[in-house]
Amino acid sequence: MIRPPDIPVLTTERLILRGHRVEDFDELARLRADPRVARHIGGKTLTPAESWSRLLGAAGHWTLMGYGFWVVEERASGRLVGEVGLADFKRDIQPDFGGAPEAGWVLAPWSHGKGYATEAAEAALAWAEKNLGMARCVCMIDVDHPASRRVAEKCGFRLFAETEFKGDPVILLERVVS
Repeated sequence: MIRPPDIPVLTTERLILRGHRVEDFDELARLRADPRVARHIGGKTLTPAESWSRLLGAAGHWTLMGYGFWVVEERASGRLVGEVGLADFKRDIQPDFGGAPEAGWVLAPWSHGKGYATEAAEAALAWAEKNLGMARCVCMIDVDHPASRRVAEKCGFRLFAETEFKGDPVILLERVVS
């Protein structure tokens, strides 16, 4: 059996953040195929094959970079909430991210408005600061997604640029640890 990389399990008051599993595929594929989710992350729903590639990429990111995205579960129910974490997507964007990890979150519509994105993102960022010595982190948000911007601001991110990514207007925010 192939041994996956050691991905830390993070526990918050209401959530568990853990590594991806093959068994997560069906739920993650449904999440990425939901137009309500895709609307703010590229605008395009994903096919099952594209979702499979994302799952493999999430697992591989940990192996190559020492950090990545976690699957987020609701502790009380075990229900899959979504994904949150850090990545280096090698985005072709200006201004570039200067090598800083990019934070991101994608949650199932049923979980919106419960504070889960903020709770999970704060746990991921705290882990990265402690274990990676991360001094700066960035995130990119669709200009038409005020809820995601509020999550970023609650986590200490501040606007540093307004730009376009693949022809769509986005804002870039950064979190600098002093």
